[in-house]
Amino acid sequence: MRQMFIWVTLQREFIHQYENAPCQVDFLRYPHRHLLHIKVKIEVYHNDRELEFILFKRGIDNHLNLKLPAIGMNASCEDVADILFSYLQEKYGVDRDIEIEVSEDAENGCELFYTKEE
Repeated sequence: MRQMFIWVTLQREFIHQYENAPCQVDFLRYPHRHLLHIKVKIEVYHNDRELEFILFKRGIDNHLNLKLPAIGMNASCEDVADILFSYLQEKYGVDRDIEIEVSEDAENGCELFYTKEE
C-alpha cells in the first residue's frame, strides 16, 4: 500500500519552564528560552498539491501565533504537538494520518503519530 504525505517545517521562539524538573536539572524550573523546531506531516491522496505547501504552512503558523501564548510557560513539546493536531483535525478532517515532531533547539523532542479514524 502506498501512503503519501507532505511536510513543512517551522521554527518558533518559546519561553517556558519545567516546574517539576528533577533536582539534577533544577535550572529548568525557571523561565528559559528555546527555539522550537516543528515538522508537520499530513497524509494526502493525490500527487497534484491536494494541500499546497505554503498555504498549509501559513495556516499552522497563524494557529501557533494564536495558541502558543495562551498555553502557558509550562507547556511541553507534546502539548504543542497536540495543539497542532487539534487544529489540523478540525481543518482537514479525521481521515488523514498526521505526524508531528517538536524539538527544543533541534536537540531533544517528541514525535507523535496520529492515525486516522477507521
